[in-house]
Amino acid sequence: MANEKDKRKVAVKVRNLKQYFNVGKKDEVKAVDDISFDIYEGETLGLVGESGSGKTTTGRSIIRLYDPTSGEIDFEGQDIAKLKNSQLKDFRKNLQMIFQDPYASLDPRMKVKDIIAEGIDIHGLAKNSEDRDRQVRELLKQVNLNPEFANRYPHEFSGGQRQRIGIARALAVQPSFIIADEPISALDVSIQAQVVNLLQDIQEEKGLTYLFIAHDLSMVKYISDRIAVLYKGKIVELSDTEEVYNNPLHPYTQSLLSAVPIPDPELERNHKIKTFDHSHPFKEGEALREVLPGHFLYCDEETAASFKK
Repeated sequence: MANEKDKRKVAVKVRNLKQYFNVGKKDEVKAVDDISFDIYEGETLGLVGESGSGKTTTGRSIIRLYDPTSGEIDFEGQDIAKLKNSQLKDFRKNLQMIFQDPYASLDPRMKVKDIIAEGIDIHGLAKNSEDRDRQVRELLKQVNLNPEFANRYPHEFSGGQRQRIGIARALAVQPSFIIADEPISALDVSIQAQVVNLLQDIQEEKGLTYLFIAHDLSMVKYISDRIAVLYKGKIVELSDTEEVYNNPLHPYTQSLLSAVPIPDPELERNHKIKTFDHSHPFKEGEALREVLPGHFLYCDEETAASFKK
C-alpha cells in the first residue's frame, strides 16, 4: 500500500489479487489470497516468505503467466488482469521476468545469441541480422560476459553465467519493470553477491523497477527499498527495509528474522530462533492496516489502534 508521505509515481498497483487453484474442489488452494500493494518507479520491493507462501505465484500472476482468479494489476494505466492474448504481447515488452533456475530456464538446444534475441525477434526490435547481433553483443557486455560467448550453448556455462544470460534476455526488450523470482537461490554463495550487485548496477543505469522475490532475508535487506512479508498467501507486514528489520511487528516476520544467521560465532552460539505456530489463524476483521507511518500490519482494528496510542 502507498505511504501518504511518499509522492513517488506508482509503477505497479496491485489490488485484491487472488490466485486460487482447483477452485470449487476439495483440494482448492488459495495460493495468493486477496493481497494489495504498490511498487514505486525505480524502487526494489522485496517479497519474502517461506516456500509455499505464494511468492512465486504472485510474480507469475502479475506477469500473467497465470490468469488471476480475481483482482486488479495496474501497470502503466492498464489492468493487466483484463488483457487478452493479443494485448499481452505489447505489455510483456515492458515487463520481464528473471527465473529462479538458470539451468531449466534456458533452452539447451539454442545458442546464447538466439536465447537473448528471442524477445528482439518477437517485438521486431532489430533492423536486420547485423543489428540483432550488435544488440546481443552489447547485452552480453552489460551483464559482464564476453560477447564471443554468443555462439555457445547453455551447457558450456556455469550457473552464475547462465543467470547472467537470463538477465540479458530480460533486458533485451528494454523493459521498465522486472520481476526477479529468487534469481540467486540456485547459485553458489560466492556468486550470489555478484549477481545482486549486477542487478543493482543495471537498475541504477536504466532506472528500472524491481519486484525481488526471495527467502534469503539477508540478501533481501541488501537490495530492497521496502519489504513485503507473505504468509499463507497474505501480506502480513509491509514497510521500509530498515523498519521491517529493526521493528518487526508480526510474529511471522519476527520468526523469519530470528532465523537469519549472525556473522559472529560467539553470538551465533547463543542465538535462539523464535518459533512460530504455523496453525496461526487469520481472524475475522483482520486486514493490512497502517499501524505506524508507512508501516502496514495484517491485524484487526483494535490491534492497529494500540500502536497509535
